[in-house]
Amino acid sequence: SSIIYPQNRNGEPQYNPCGKYMVKFNINGVHRKVIIDDFLPMGYDGELLCSFSANKNELWVSLLEKAYLKVMGGYDFPGSNSNIDLHALTGWIPERIAIRPNNPEFNKDKEFTKIMDRFHKGHCLVTVATGEMSDAEGERAGLVPTHAYAMLDIREIMGKKLMQLKNPWSHLCWKGNFSERDTTNWTPQLQKALNFDPKSAQMIDNGVFWIDYESILRFYDVIYVNWNPELFGHTTCYHHTWTAKEGPKKDVYNIGDNPQYRLELKSSHPTKAAVWILMTRHIKDRDDFANNREFITVLVYKGSGKRVFYPYDPPPYKDGVRINSPHYLCKMLEDVNGSSTYTLVTSQYEKNNTIHYTLRVYSTCEFVFSKIMEPYNPKYEKQLTGQWKGRTAGGCGNYPDTHQSNPVYQLKLDTAENYLLIELRGPKQYSVGFEVFAVSCNESAGSFQKKTSGDYRRGFCVLQLDSIPGGIYNIMPSTFYPKEEGPFLLNISSSNPFTISQLQ
Repeated sequence: SSIIYPQNRNGEPQYNPCGKYMVKFNINGVHRKVIIDDFLPMGYDGELLCSFSANKNELWVSLLEKAYLKVMGGYDFPGSNSNIDLHALTGWIPERIAIRPNNPEFNKDKEFTKIMDRFHKGHCLVTVATGEMSDAEGERAGLVPTHAYAMLDIREIMGKKLMQLKNPWSHLCWKGNFSERDTTNWTPQLQKALNFDPKSAQMIDNGVFWIDYESILRFYDVIYVNWNPELFGHTTCYHHTWTAKEGPKKDVYNIGDNPQYRLELKSSHPTKAAVWILMTRHIKDRDDFANNREFITVLVYKGSGKRVFYPYDPPPYKDGVRINSPHYLCKMLEDVNGSSTYTLVTSQYEKNNTIHYTLRVYSTCEFVFSKIMEPYNPKYEKQLTGQWKGRTAGGCGNYPDTHQSNPVYQLKLDTAENYLLIELRGPKQYSVGFEVFAVSCNESAGSFQKKTSGDYRRGFCVLQLDSIPGGIYNIMPSTFYPKEEGPFLLNISSSNPFTISQLQ
């Protein structure tokens, strides 16, 4: 209720006889204020048709709901999950833990111990949600399908792992092990240890019940944990718009056009740092939330902090799963001594629409977070169209008799220090590559005789040349095998003016 205004000097919300209130939510990456009045939906008999407190003198529950639903499109809200809702209400970091007992990546005992330890320290809020189940199965178990339950307590006692849950409807309780009607598992010793009397619990249906962890694993689908951001001493974020026209629809070959960021962790002494990266896709309207078709993730590459072009060469340090939730969380636990550098790449599955997002980093150690900016000047970009055909489809250097017949382009740079990006795109059924030869150039730290785009790759390859001296350079694009005919595109981006022409 501390996010409701006006407030008194103690920071407590107070009644406004004028009926106007302001509620502060964490929406789309920043705090936003929502203005509401105190008109609430009511039925013909004067009953409230919204959430309300059992204490008739309390308004805050109804006001919070009205403000949140105003943002989300109204009382015919299509539904959300507790992870998203609690993040909006509190700003606490949302984590989704899929309950997959047969998946080796899900360590059920480790997850239980972690949640129990952190919950009792006040570090997190926990809810659990059921998955799809038939009406008959739900009735038999006393559970609601695809429904979230708040966790009020968690204990490991007398060899039993137990959770105390609450149905937010304040009725309908679990009917299985450790329910109020379970006469087998509720021993007198366990009742005393948990201060729980099953007979008294049967007298009132308030939606609160105990359930064992094994039943959670069987009947529930996901654990939602929202973490206190104050656990991290350092945080910052970037807000960005990623237009639909930036980069390919599928980034399985090339992620060089994806928004990328440099993260450098710093510590003057050896330390183990917790680093969490939260990507939040901004929700623009009700339909966007109800029919979320955008699958987002963050890829993390360890190393130089430079732009990454190939998705799996090298393979990502953290390969995120693309999910159609507004939030994606990547968690890292890193050994830092001096500095460690990473490249963060935002990614979508089959990008169709322009999206707006916030990328926020939380860390227990100091860090520098910046968007990777290119040294290339948009004024100095050229695209050349060519083709491998007949004699000029000469193949790679493994075929010396025909290799020299490939197309050759001559590039001239007059400036002393230059940054170049060369991209070659060809038919995806061919592996393509290119070589760059220095015909004449000034001797410097960046000078070279020959550079290649590396291994031949399906349909796309790229080469970055940093701090190269002015001079004349020849570029020879080729397919791996001779006689592979087809068109290609050669894109040149430069920090300085250049001229380019085709020699053969």
